[in-house]
Amino acid sequence: MHVPASDRWTAADLDHLPENGLRYEVLNGQLIVNAAPKPIHQRLVSALGRILEDALPDGMHMVPGVGVLIGEDEPIPDLLVCAGPISWDERGIPAGRVKLVVEVVSRSTAAMDRRIKPDLYAEGGIPDFWRIETHRLRGQLGDEELPILFAYALGRGGEYEEVARCSAGRMATLRSPFEVSFDPAVLLP
Repeated sequence: MHVPASDRWTAADLDHLPENGLRYEVLNGQLIVNAAPKPIHQRLVSALGRILEDALPDGMHMVPGVGVLIGEDEPIPDLLVCAGPISWDERGIPAGRVKLVVEVVSRSTAAMDRRIKPDLYAEGGIPDFWRIETHRLRGQLGDEELPILFAYALGRGGEYEEVARCSAGRMATLRSPFEVSFDPAVLLP
């Protein structure tokens, strides 16, 4: 196993790790290793990816499971939308080109998807962040139908502010970074 040159991992260190089906990310200098997601998670990501792909304006690209380069960190959102041409052989996309990141919360990644990654994305200046909740955790989310889409925009203070919350059975219409409408219910079988 590769050992980083210092006590902090960097995005560059990921180039030395094996391609073994595990997902490696660097968050706040720490190496995070996750197993492959469950099929239901990937089904939701694929369904949302198709919706985004159909709504994308010219010059924007939707990319699933690719890292965002933020300083020496490289978090991997479930989906991202970026502007401009893509170098398909590079390891990640610089945060300055990323317009939207999407995290689908899993039980095993809830803390990262709700707190750690949004802070990193905000630090990177990414204008829009969406979080999709698929599980109820200890009384959270009330009795709303799942999945629930939470949309955030980067505020003047450099933190995300909630701009929309839409549960299954209701149409979500978002206008940033481009206009798209969908009912979160269509994301799950």
